[in-house]
Amino acid sequence: MKPPLPTRTREQARHLRQTSTEAERELWYRLRGGRLNGHKFRRQHPIPPYVADFYCDTNRLVIELDGSQHDPQTDKTRTLYLEAQGLKVLRFWDNDVLQQMDAVLEVIFSSFEDRTLTPTPLPRGEGLTSEER
Repeated sequence: MKPPLPTRTREQARHLRQTSTEAERELWYRLRGGRLNGHKFRRQHPIPPYVADFYCDTNRLVIELDGSQHDPQTDKTRTLYLEAQGLKVLRFWDNDVLQQMDAVLEVIFSSFEDRTLTPTPLPRGEGLTSEER
């Protein structure tokens, strides 16, 4: 069971959903409802103390859209924090989303494929022995 979100974070996420940028609206249209190969995304998802623009829980993926208001140092601090939580962070400029949507979607989609699972070795006595191979 997750603890309740701080009221400020929940209210901030709600406000951000209502005042999204054009780039956020365009990308959300492409991500919502499992439209990207069945992957479910949430928009303006609280990850205290931050609110991620888009979040895919299954892949532990955060997508951030950066416009002219973003400060590179603040963004770097935020990215490092989210990565320390075990999340993968992709950042795109608003202009890239608006002008090169297919390329942005390709990067997002290919990030799912990069998450390969490490095979678990079979228990002793199961499978082929080195002599049988």
